[in-house]
Amino acid sequence: MKINTFKHFIADALKNLKRNQTMSTASAATVAATLFILGLFMLTILNIRLAMKDVESQVEIKVFLKEDIKIDEQKDLESTIKGTAGVVEVKFESQTEALENLKNRLGEQYKSLLEGLDKENPMPSSYIIKVDKPESVSKVVDTIKDKPGIEVIKDGKEVVQKIIAITSAVRWVGIVIFVILIGVSLFLIGNTIKLTVYARRREIGIMKYIGATDWFIRWPFILEGMFIGILGALASSVLLYYGYRYIFVKMSTQLMMVQFIEPNYVFNTMLGEFVLGGVVIGILGSIMAIRKFLAV
Repeated sequence: MKINTFKHFIADALKNLKRNQTMSTASAATVAATLFILGLFMLTILNIRLAMKDVESQVEIKVFLKEDIKIDEQKDLESTIKGTAGVVEVKFESQTEALENLKNRLGEQYKSLLEGLDKENPMPSSYIIKVDKPESVSKVVDTIKDKPGIEVIKDGKEVVQKIIAITSAVRWVGIVIFVILIGVSLFLIGNTIKLTVYARRREIGIMKYIGATDWFIRWPFILEGMFIGILGALASSVLLYYGYRYIFVKMSTQLMMVQFIEPNYVFNTMLGEFVLGGVVIGILGSIMAIRKFLAV
């Protein structure tokens, strides 16, 4: 494509935007609203995932041992645990360590309740197992549950199941909302382009009659859709950055122990994704809008 021809397409696209200023602004605002809502949802998912990773890192299996467990049984059990897929860390907690940890958890206020337990320590020794992901818990438990010398296994199944359910639900809700919002944007951009095309339908007919190719006719409208998409993407990124930064500051001061995605993530990562998304939405909306008019 020649540079002069491309300049002509750009000038034509800008002229169309100015001519349909109200509708173009409405379309850009719709794209901005779509990407803004999508961005909020993405940030929510990212923060949930960050929180989930923190929770997942604390998911552990505790295998309490019988007092009369034999040394070879304990060695075999430890070897089996370490060799099971998904296990990332195995820690042995003796009876003495278990009692000390209980004292630390209860604190000085309830220290008197544990007096005298040092002589006859009732706490069982145990293995504390950490896994790579919650889904690995069941696999580890199934592998070791029939081993001799085990008193009881605590695996936090309810917590694991909740984590898996929440992650799955968030993923599917995100997909549904994304599809709906993209559909709304395509519809509105398509209608904007249709108005321009309809106003110039006679001109398009004449251009086709004198031999203009379909792509020569398409390009100004495609560029118009791209400009609308880019404007919407830029506007949504700015709004999202300042809106999320305000929420981030508020939440960070109230929940100091919780990690959140930094606001700079919006400009560093999401801006490029939004611009690309806006361009794709604009191109698709334009092509869909002009398709039937090219059959003149």
